[in-house]
Amino acid sequence: MSDLQPDTPELSAEDGKLVTLARSTRARTRADEGAAVRDQDGRTYAAATVALPSLQVSALGVCVAMAVASGARSLEAAVVLGESGAVTAADLDAVRDLAGPGVPVRVGDPKGVVAGVTHT
Repeated sequence: MSDLQPDTPELSAEDGKLVTLARSTRARTRADEGAAVRDQDGRTYAAATVALPSLQVSALGVCVAMAVASGARSLEAAVVLGESGAVTAADLDAVRDLAGPGVPVRVGDPKGVVAGVTHT
């Protein structure tokens, strides 16, 4: 799990959009987590945790896979919302694999309250 640092209270409009997308995706699917990412062209991808007997993928993992499958070369930002209030090392690695170091990953609760930020 990552070490979260306090985040600024004011999110940019673009990061606020990621929070909204992650929150609505999680609520719609009733999944453990919702996540959203923004790629280098400003395109957004939102997903929920996949928890099938034969396939388990985190919400952030699904977002990264969607971005890669759509031709994204990098990511600018990510948001993960869930009960745990954390992002796993494996999820940070997936973002880092695509986007390199320094990508902000904001983490919050299911209601969309961002508790902190970590970076790849």
